[in-house]
Amino acid sequence: MRTLHAAPVVRYTLGEGGAVLHDGGVLVDGGRVAAIGPLDELRAAHPQARVRQWPGTLGPALVHDGPVPDAPTPRERIHALLRLGATAVLAEHVAEPGLRAAAERNEVAVFDDRPRPPALTEAVRADLAVFGADGACLATVLAGRLVHRRR
Repeated sequence: MRTLHAAPVVRYTLGEGGAVLHDGGVLVDGGRVAAIGPLDELRAAHPQARVRQWPGTLGPALVHDGPVPDAPTPRERIHALLRLGATAVLAEHVAEPGLRAAAERNEVAVFDDRPRPPALTEAVRADLAVFGADGACLATVLAGRLVHRRR
């Protein structure tokens, strides 16, 4: 099923000077980004898509560059990353076998070195995050699946 993630602000890239689209959306088909554009155009072109309207800013998910938060189990530690809006982590921070296995089971990307900044483009894995005005992560989408939503 196709899902259209919509927000008042969509960022194509993270960091200063990144491209921004107002009242935009990201169409996800399976685990990939199928289209990015103005919300009205995407709705007209894909009327059967399920729409998830998010407040805040929608953009690429983060790459976590630091120790993984503490929690009782490796699975809960990886879920803590998802709650931060991260769908990728540097390998040095998941060196412990149980933690690395939990990351792989949950399809969290593990990079050996610092990757280039995340960007939204068509055909890439649909790793998205929504952040509120206070900077808190409101939702995380990992490979097209909603894996975190702040209540």
